[in-house]
Amino acid sequence: MTVTRIAAAAAHFGRNLEHDLGRIGKLIDDARVAGAALLVLPDAALGGYLADLRHPDPSAFPPALEPDDLLFRRIAAAAGDIVVCVGYCEADGPDRYNAAVCLTGDGVLGRHRKVHLPAAESIAYCAGESFAAFDTPVGRIGMLIDYDKTFPESARTLAVDGAEIVACLSAWPASITNAAPKMSQDRQSRLFDLYDCARAAENQIVVVSSNQTGAAGGLRFLGQAKVVGPAGNVLARTWAKAGLAVAELDVALEIAGARRVLNHLAELRPGAYR
Repeated sequence: MTVTRIAAAAAHFGRNLEHDLGRIGKLIDDARVAGAALLVLPDAALGGYLADLRHPDPSAFPPALEPDDLLFRRIAAAAGDIVVCVGYCEADGPDRYNAAVCLTGDGVLGRHRKVHLPAAESIAYCAGESFAAFDTPVGRIGMLIDYDKTFPESARTLAVDGAEIVACLSAWPASITNAAPKMSQDRQSRLFDLYDCARAAENQIVVVSSNQTGAAGGLRFLGQAKVVGPAGNVLARTWAKAGLAVAELDVALEIAGARRVLNHLAELRPGAYR
């Protein structure tokens, strides 16, 4: 048996990169105290997210970082032997991407650029083009960012590529068109939880879902970080508060148990699908 502790973070991040680094360092320290081997931080943990999804202001976009920016070395040094996934705005020449990197003290393990861009996000970012899993000390991982997890094909592609754990990094706000008086009643709050559990259950994998908290411009972020098991069961969650959702499980054993009788990936029939 290989039991692993996994942590999903709910926290607020803004434009001040030094402040963001301090918060990331604190969350890494908290994860280490909790015995976590994997920490998934939110989307846009370096530089914050957009403040307006309907009419983004180009003068207020998050700072764009090169993939080899020194900030990542500082995060890697703080991470040490913990696998850390963190979201940021990536610069590629004149183009910008909503991106995520997975790293440890030994270096970068994997990268992802957000493929599905909602609302007017395409004004701020270019779209990524693929999903791919990669090997890490805690198992084979794939990453999704925000709206990516709305599409079943995204997580399915990673699962078919051997991902045992899918890290979903989000800066997911409450509804901007139909606000509810209570966050728990919000439509986007319900969908955020539904997608996390559905992606885990349909692929029989572990989903580690992080999210931002607090507010930026006209957006209120939901929090609701969680770890979901391969049966679609929530193993740990933060609700709307900032903090860490920490769960302990044997990932391979849990997946094997979920697939013992009904193995969804083995029973796919691609020829029947359109």
